Amino acid sequence: MDRLTVELPEGQDGISRNALPCLHGHEADAVNRVLASGHYTHGPETELFERELAAFLGPPDVVAVSSGTAALHIALLAAGIGPGDEVVVPSFTFCASVQAILACGAVPRFADIDPATLCVTAGDILEALTPATRAVMPVLYGGRTVDLTGIAPGLADRGILVIEDAAHAFGSFSGERRVGATGALTCFSFDPIKNLTCGEGGALVPRGPAEAERARSIRDLGITQSRDQRSAAVSYTVETFGLRAHLPAINAAIGRAQLACFPETAGRRQRLWRAYREALDGLDGVTLVDVDVDRTVPFNCVVRIAARRDEVFTWLRAQGAGVGVHYPPNHVQPAFAAWHRPLPRTELAGRQVLSLPFHPALSPGDAARVAGLLGEALR
Repeated sequence: MDRLTVELPEGQDGISRNALPCLHGHEADAVNRVLASGHYTHGPETELFERELAAFLGPPDVVAVSSGTAALHIALLAAGIGPGDEVVVPSFTFCASVQAILACGAVPRFADIDPATLCVTAGDILEALTPATRAVMPVLYGGRTVDLTGIAPGLADRGILVIEDAAHAFGSFSGERRVGATGALTCFSFDPIKNLTCGEGGALVPRGPAEAERARSIRDLGITQSRDQRSAAVSYTVETFGLRAHLPAINAAIGRAQLACFPETAGRRQRLWRAYREALDGLDGVTLVDVDVDRTVPFNCVVRIAARRDEVFTWLRAQGAGVGVHYPPNHVQPAFAAWHRPLPRTELAGRQVLSLPFHPALSPGDAARVAGLLGEALR
């Protein structure tokens, strides 16, 4: 298999800098090829990447865009979500999920989570619904899928659509199909630390040709003609609101190089997560957040610390361990105060979660070392 390459700053080791892209050694060649072509913006390279993503994931079409946040924003717009519409979303997510909702003029309705997975459940979604709800946005935290099949008919009867925030979940499975191939409107992120990176980028999986066409128009400033069509015509038509949110060819080339090596990355992520599970077993005061690793390509490894999480975080950082907190709950953020509602499980998780160093270049020995440091911190 092709080797993984990780360049670490001098004096740092793997557990101190896990927030680095996972590179395979082919990305520079891919970028140089595009630079030599002179075609840096959206073009054949981006469209090749879209087709390769669709072949890998299984849906008929994929629309590549500039970021995961842009994917969410465009998906909401393409699905008809607009001013005054309510979107149910877990508070326990990166703020991008909420900002994409607000960017459409819609409003967030925050939902609580399952403490064992940090994901919403069908029950959490049902509890949060109101007459104003037009969409629900399950967040596939850590890469784990969220099963809403039991409530899907009821949501459809009420005209409520599902938009999956699968920023963490590229490569994971929902049953026998990969996330993105289940028929849901699904959004991915390809930023530097995701399971697959383009440097920066994202993609959405539309539910059909009409939605794909709307998404492509929105990502290209509302212009209906393709770039090839525009180059051969004297004019073009702008039919709707749009964004400049295409994926440049340089980023698409990185993504294509990454996709070719993705099975290796996925295997390393799963092995590292299992190594953490073994190393953390029996450690008092620590609960591993489950990701259903047999069907998931894990994005991170998160534990809950029963007491003194902030002190543990500070001590581990002082030892050079690149731990983090993902995420501060959104319903208590000043920007989203207008939509605050009590979410006790989310609030408790926000005080307890700790992300451990997690990168495909780390070894089972690194996982054992981190677990040992965590044990010292708790003592």
